[in-house]
Amino acid sequence: MTKAADLPDTLPIFPLPGALLLPRSRLPLHIFEPRYLAMLDDVLKTPARLIGMVQPNEVPGRDGPGLQTIGCVGRLTQFSETDDNRYLITLTGVSRFRVQSEVEGFTPYRRCRVIWDGFDRDLGPVEHDDSFARPGFMSLLKRYFDRLELQTDWETLKDADDELLINSLSMLLDLDAEDKQALLEAPSLRTRRETLVTLLEFALRGGGGEDLIQ
Repeated sequence: MTKAADLPDTLPIFPLPGALLLPRSRLPLHIFEPRYLAMLDDVLKTPARLIGMVQPNEVPGRDGPGLQTIGCVGRLTQFSETDDNRYLITLTGVSRFRVQSEVEGFTPYRRCRVIWDGFDRDLGPVEHDDSFARPGFMSLLKRYFDRLELQTDWETLKDADDELLINSLSMLLDLDAEDKQALLEAPSLRTRRETLVTLLEFALRGGGGEDLIQ
């Protein structure tokens, strides 16, 4: 099992709006921009094969996109190259981190100094949510999917363990970047589930007074 002491203090950064990676979850990515192709080439030369996913945080009046202060590092666990020199990769989430500063250098991609304090839970075993009322949550989720005319494999969702269900939905649902960041920063699986419920309820309410699960 990875320990915080084994993780580097500098990471290559992939600032992708709306993309969310969570610990022990998998994120597929399509790499084609030259600067990120260069980043991938460099990452493949390292033993840990780590890439930090951080959402941009644009501030009016500042040149270029800033970065959110919290991201999640993923280990490159799947890799394939297409005929036109693009890459299809999968990152498996390892741990969240805090951005300390950006590293100036000659790489075409961004790098940041990071710290791992406060995220010991990410490096531990799978989380469980003992207060998770799954029937009510699934009812809410079905109403959300019906409202947006989305399709899914409900049997797979019903059989998924707590962490896989909540984290997968957090990553896959079409939510605003700010909402994705809130889900990333949730300190525990329970608070992430509560945040997700709030977001689903808000989306369903649509400004009305519809009664939803509490």
